[in-house]
Amino acid sequence: MTALMRWAAVLFSTVVVTAGCTGSTGETTRSATPTSSTSPAPAGEPVATPLLARPVAAPIPVPGTDGRTHLAYELLLTNVLSQDVTVSTVTVQGGGASLLSLSGDALAHWTRILGAAAKPTTTIGPAQTAAVWIDATVAPGNIPTRLDHTITVALSQPAPPLLPPIMTETVAPVTVQTRKPVQIAPPLRGPKWLDANGCCEMTPHRMALNPLDGQLWAAERFAIDYVQLDPGYRLLNGPAGKLTSYPYFGTDIHAVADGPVVAVLDGLPEQVPGQTPTGLPLDQYAGNHVVQDLGNGNYALYAHLKTGSVKVQPGQRLTSGQVLGSLGNTGNSDAPHLHFHVMDSPDPLRSDGLPFVFTSFRLDAQTASIDVFDTLIAGKPAPLRPGSHARDESEVTPLVSDVMDYSGE
Repeated sequence: MTALMRWAAVLFSTVVVTAGCTGSTGETTRSATPTSSTSPAPAGEPVATPLLARPVAAPIPVPGTDGRTHLAYELLLTNVLSQDVTVSTVTVQGGGASLLSLSGDALAHWTRILGAAAKPTTTIGPAQTAAVWIDATVAPGNIPTRLDHTITVALSQPAPPLLPPIMTETVAPVTVQTRKPVQIAPPLRGPKWLDANGCCEMTPHRMALNPLDGQLWAAERFAIDYVQLDPGYRLLNGPAGKLTSYPYFGTDIHAVADGPVVAVLDGLPEQVPGQTPTGLPLDQYAGNHVVQDLGNGNYALYAHLKTGSVKVQPGQRLTSGQVLGSLGNTGNSDAPHLHFHVMDSPDPLRSDGLPFVFTSFRLDAQTASIDVFDTLIAGKPAPLRPGSHARDESEVTPLVSDVMDYSGE
């Protein structure tokens, strides 16, 4: 995890993600067989399943800048045995095809025990719950209506015939939502805005699962942290610990669509860049912020705004492009940036993150790695992905590492 922009991940992914993680799973465990076969058991014939499985939320398809449609969601696996189990494969099927198969190091990369976000693993201890972050992709227009999951596990203390050494479960069927991503304008203007922390890789945003009111919420599933690079793809113009070294500090933030303001917070102080804030209450994690109702159950969050810059009030109806505040470094932020996401309720944390697409923008470049911030904060230019080239995009969502030009807005 990089040092930048962990406003919910720090609190929830590494310390206290334990509550609300099991729940009822009877509705998601449909068939399994205690062999290495993937054939489901005959209808009505129950079988043992050492792992209970359920998604945090059903996926909503969203097209990305890579030309693929993404089904991004989280699969929770709970070990109900008094022994370790090791997951060897997780396969996602849909539309009669295998959409994603994870095993070995690749599976460990996408899997964490709740409360242990820093440690990739495929072993789940007794009574532990792990999350597997899923990013299944399909060609545009080839979206399945339902997804199934086949999970193969090895038991550390097998007890055949009920619990053989290797077991394969076909579990957690989930219906793909027919909901469409909201179409919006970008919240910024100008060139070289980097998506430094977004979907669909294992970024701090994707890994943030918030345990609130006895339930897990993935509010930041599609969130973007925006920083602006200079013409040489550098971030800084001076010492990293000074706000004035970030030329884009104070940049105008624009409403992404028409719609009323439902919540505002202003007056929180700017944080010192390079220092991770501590001791924040929940309502200050987003710093100074605005929440806007975009309609049809979509709410936009504009977070970490500059102190005293918010220009709007609750109840005020905004028009697309209207300036609502300035980019800052407030709340749980250790470098100036705009945190933007869309969610299904007005609460920045107690909500489910929803996908969105921008009407149009120009994709300028892509960084060579998602772990680029340490390079940038050292004053060096971001290495770019070989072969990436500028092109116009429309009705897609940016992906982590995309560098975007919003000059045409």
